Amino acid sequence: MSTPHPTATRHRRNGGDLVVESLAALGAGTVFGLPGQHALGVFDALRRSALRYVGLRVENNAGFAADAYARATHGVAPLLVSTGPGALMTLAALQEAAAGSAAVLAIGSQVPLAGIGGGRHGYLHELTDQSASFRGVVKSVHTARTASQIPSAVAAAWESALSAPHGPVWLEIPQDVLLAEVDIPPVMQLDANPRELLPRPELIAAAADRLTRARRPVILAGGGVVRAGAEAELLALAERLRAPVATTFGGKGAFPWEHPLSLRSWLEDRYTTSFLEDADTLLVVGSGLGELSSNYHTFRPHGQVVQIEADLGKLESNHAALGIHADARAALAALAKEVAERGPRDTGADEEAEEDGGAGAPAPEAAVSALLARVHDRIAGQQLDLEQRILASVRDALPDGAVSCWDMTILAYWAWSAFDPRRTNALHSAQGAGGLGYGFPAALGVAVADPTRPVLAVSGDGGAMYSIAELATARQYDLPVTWLIVDDGGYGILREYMTDAFGEATGTELTRPDFVALAGSFGVPAVRTSPERLRTDLAAALAAPGPSVVVLPARLRMFAPTHLES
Repeated sequence: MSTPHPTATRHRRNGGDLVVESLAALGAGTVFGLPGQHALGVFDALRRSALRYVGLRVENNAGFAADAYARATHGVAPLLVSTGPGALMTLAALQEAAAGSAAVLAIGSQVPLAGIGGGRHGYLHELTDQSASFRGVVKSVHTARTASQIPSAVAAAWESALSAPHGPVWLEIPQDVLLAEVDIPPVMQLDANPRELLPRPELIAAAADRLTRARRPVILAGGGVVRAGAEAELLALAERLRAPVATTFGGKGAFPWEHPLSLRSWLEDRYTTSFLEDADTLLVVGSGLGELSSNYHTFRPHGQVVQIEADLGKLESNHAALGIHADARAALAALAKEVAERGPRDTGADEEAEEDGGAGAPAPEAAVSALLARVHDRIAGQQLDLEQRILASVRDALPDGAVSCWDMTILAYWAWSAFDPRRTNALHSAQGAGGLGYGFPAALGVAVADPTRPVLAVSGDGGAMYSIAELATARQYDLPVTWLIVDDGGYGILREYMTDAFGEATGTELTRPDFVALAGSFGVPAVRTSPERLRTDLAAALAAPGPSVVVLPARLRMFAPTHLES
């Protein structure tokens, strides 16, 4: 009989085990993150769990990956990071998750208990009040200061993240609590019951009455429709009302692009703004009518507004409305049922035509077609053929079932208005908070959620440098992400803004690497393309297994804004 080595002892469970056991008990299968000294207890516990760990190279990028994973799955994405610098590096990503209603459960470590409370004890990574840095960014902040608090704290944070509206939450646990041995049975079951945000019946009845009486009802669908998975309910209501539907940039995919009632997403367009303004009843679902959705606050409704919004702070925050504080799916389902019970709506077009001698208001489908024609003519008159050809090439190369993730770059600004995602929840971008570096790590998160589909990331050369290290992550996990980098030698959209405003740009021109050679150094196949070859090269990259990079040297322009004319 052999004698065990004196150092070979059975592992004794600690606070870190309680964290991973709690996550698993709540249904987590994947966690994102990056280890650090104070968080080693929880990272060591991952080794003994069935959870899949996806490690990125920068905490901010790990946060973006978790954000997109949460959007893609409509679930919770755990994010594990360390104290101080590691924790603070997640803030930009958590701000985007908050703006986009992504349920990211960020779990950070803390200095030992003795160092918490504002005293300057000189611990590594010590902050006077680390959680205070997160309170203005996330939905809720949670703390576990003893091992027995960990399971309940994780469950409370999980429940908060998934309650409508979805959003990021922060949980922190001191280093010594994560490392301390525990005499607590393994966590086998945890309950987290996200709050169901149902609409009040009297508000639904009032909204249905306004919509069925309306001669020109119009719907504006925002990101809340996509996050709630309410696309079918939206379609049913729009068709029953024969109401044209525009989608915000965050709501792309909420309504079929080619539907006869689809106004698409041309929200930075005066014709579209006027169309929305002229509705006698405008139903706004899952949008706060913020800066981008209101064409830079130039939108001035002439009729009544009904607003369905899960985020109480956004309800009537920009325009007076019949406000319904509810989850988009529950409210749209109730509204569609109430409208159906009232019978078909008369558009009034025939009566108006008779009163006007045959020149009445056009049918809703004809009004939609006329609006889109006016938008098309406006863009066609600006000599932007290159930009439209490139966007069309991307759309043609991308398989219908694929997802795209867009950074803050000129081509993405075009995509917000002009790109057809061809299915719901298939386009993600950083337009909520507007930070650079989202596209590629977000695409990695989507690929982790479903590695059977190719994923496209789109960045400019400036934004690409924020996440270039994640080429190593893509290679390490062999993720099927194709990264299109549009290289224009700088921060292209800022160059355009500054030139328009001041006559010349400052600080926008960049020295950048040879992206093809750099990708190759990571073992990632790459090709330099041209506008003429883009469709072919991009399609080939998307069809190949594993990660790839396509570099397009091109200097693109934006279409002219219309809000400055108001």
